[in-house]
Amino acid sequence: MVSVGMPVFGNFIEFGKDQCGFILDCYNKYGPCYSMGMMGQNLTFLVGPDVSAAFFAAKDDELSQPEVYGFMKPVFGSNVVYDAAPKVRKQQMSHMTSGLAVGRLKAYVPLIVKETEQFLKEKWGDQGEVDLLQALSDLTILTASRCLHGHDVRENLFAEVSHLYHDLDKGITPLSFFFPNLPTANHRKRDAARVQMVQLFGDVIKARRANPEGCKDNHDILQVFIDMVYKKTGDPNVDGKGNTDDQIVGLLIALLFAGQHTSSITSTWTLLLLLHDQTGLTQRAAEEVAATVPEGAALTYEHVSKLDLLHNAVKEALRMHPPLIMLMRKAKVDVHVKAEKPAPDGRTEWVIPKGDIVFTSPAVAGRLPHVFKEPDVFDPDRFVKAAQGGREEDKGAFKHLGFGGGMHGCLGQQFGYLQVKAILATLLRTYDLEALGPLPLPDYEAMVVGPKGSPMVKYKRKKA
Repeated sequence: MVSVGMPVFGNFIEFGKDQCGFILDCYNKYGPCYSMGMMGQNLTFLVGPDVSAAFFAAKDDELSQPEVYGFMKPVFGSNVVYDAAPKVRKQQMSHMTSGLAVGRLKAYVPLIVKETEQFLKEKWGDQGEVDLLQALSDLTILTASRCLHGHDVRENLFAEVSHLYHDLDKGITPLSFFFPNLPTANHRKRDAARVQMVQLFGDVIKARRANPEGCKDNHDILQVFIDMVYKKTGDPNVDGKGNTDDQIVGLLIALLFAGQHTSSITSTWTLLLLLHDQTGLTQRAAEEVAATVPEGAALTYEHVSKLDLLHNAVKEALRMHPPLIMLMRKAKVDVHVKAEKPAPDGRTEWVIPKGDIVFTSPAVAGRLPHVFKEPDVFDPDRFVKAAQGGREEDKGAFKHLGFGGGMHGCLGQQFGYLQVKAILATLLRTYDLEALGPLPLPDYEAMVVGPKGSPMVKYKRKKA
């Protein structure tokens, strides 16, 4: 048990100042498994790939998500994801996965490229300076809407959807975790936006349902959720039925929440780290794109799949700056944990008691020096060396946690890589880029951690 600072509130205060620093300091003092009291709840932390195996390998009846992510219900809605019965949630996740299968991903690349090129033409022009985080956030939601919502929503309703999504997003704060229904101004805007989102999508859903023949070639996830029929859930009120309009909208919101910030922040970090590198990585990445995509040719799924350096740059950015610095579950039973090496007190085994909230931290895991050599150095080539047998410490399960791991690993991992790489490849094809100012620090006060401030980048269109 860890107790820091003043009684009762000390852990909460110190944890709030610097979550990653706090977790790492406790790891160094107490080892890979430790607990603390906070806000009347016992929190247990698992740090490092050996003990994190217990976190990621656990089944839902051992370590459960719904109890700790229930604060998202006002945003996602009833009977959606964490509020749904296990068999219903499993089918919802399965259909999300099928909606992001390779066949659909191939169709998404031209949409992402078209959206990116149009955005750059209208917003950037030939040269200038831009707040990279804001620009890529705006661009990411455009590409996500095009792929996930479909053309009818993107072309006719995007401004309204974007505005409502902003209110939903701002309605999730650290306070929401403890008091999701507290009548704050942000929560009231969130709840109003949720109602309006259902009304907005309702007309689109109704029109699509009335014209199934005209929608049979739709590749977007909205169509997947409209066509979905539940099977063998054991609930006669669910089996054989499809999603309600409210559920469809909730699933779309959940998918957008999962991907919007993570993709925009990851693309921002990747490009910033490339531009601040002094070893020529930006030039190598631009040359890889030029060598892979013939001049004048359209970027395709096959091209994106061959961009190995860019892929590893994104992976390395996720190691150093994962958007979600902590993942959590609730212990439904006593959970047994083993470590490969003894903690400072000599122990290698622990039991997490039923009822604890269990955390693991991708942000801290990615910076452990015994796991990743020179963890504070941006080195995309470390994954090439590991694959070739060069560095054993870069291999193994539950070491790189940019997309989580185990049975609850991110369903949108392939789409995320594809989206970020397609956007960055288009930028590298189009512009010469230069970072202005120092590399920003991470903003650990945010729910999803991006760079602090406004990271400015200078750009100039390449000569034909």
